[in-house]
Amino acid sequence: MVSRGALRAHLLAARLAGPVATSREESLRSYRLFAARDPRVMLGLDPEWAWGERDLIALMADKCGVSGDPGHVSGPDVIDPERTLSGLDAFAERLGDAAGRQAPVLFGTGHPHRLLGFYAELADALSAAGCPVLTPAQGRCVDITTRFGVRTYHLDYVRRVALVREPGAEDLAHHAGVHTHSPLPIRVALDGLAEAGGPLPALVVGDHGWVCGAGQLGFDAIGLADTDDPALFVGEAEGRVSVTVPLDDAVRSDYYRPLTRYVINRACLSQ
Repeated sequence: MVSRGALRAHLLAARLAGPVATSREESLRSYRLFAARDPRVMLGLDPEWAWGERDLIALMADKCGVSGDPGHVSGPDVIDPERTLSGLDAFAERLGDAAGRQAPVLFGTGHPHRLLGFYAELADALSAAGCPVLTPAQGRCVDITTRFGVRTYHLDYVRRVALVREPGAEDLAHHAGVHTHSPLPIRVALDGLAEAGGPLPALVVGDHGWVCGAGQLGFDAIGLADTDDPALFVGEAEGRVSVTVPLDDAVRSDYYRPLTRYVINRACLSQ
């Protein structure tokens, strides 16, 4: 069992919270792009409200603990570890509720090299509690616009966590998948479920476009987000994302293991 105090210390030591690797410059750039509704940072969300750059700074100060001063324009960004812990508590509550109902759940990540293990252990715990962990549309093509043009990827699953891979990489055990912000993979997965006539997810768990794309379509969605991913926090503020946990989403994969144990314990699941 990981105590709240021990996890708080770990968050700071691993730079999951406190001063993080994401710079203030990166975050402010994302806020400017979001205010301009640039699809690269919208992650599939279509906000109902108007969000200017100052609105986003105020929101992120409230949700993450970053500086609320628009004049603060450089240096490392900061996440309040207490906000991370509160987010993890709410995240665990949602998982525990899904387990209690034995509800179908879908996991997906745009950060497979960092967060795959975190989600996979939660998927194992929910499966052991009787939740169907969905893996629809495996192998389907997903055409994603990148800075190099439209590229075709394949939807795949590793330990029941959805991700996208380069064509031909499915047979490479060391190739965990590619980093993506796109909401298209969750749309392909949900289309596959609808075509198959199977159960739709009662909960979508993940990050980036997996969460915002699902929330935009009306699905209960929870996830993790860094200070330069305002879309999830806007989605939460507007009621389309149920829980967003503020943390650095790109540290070493083993640094997330104490978070997994904490969440599983809080959700009263077996590891």
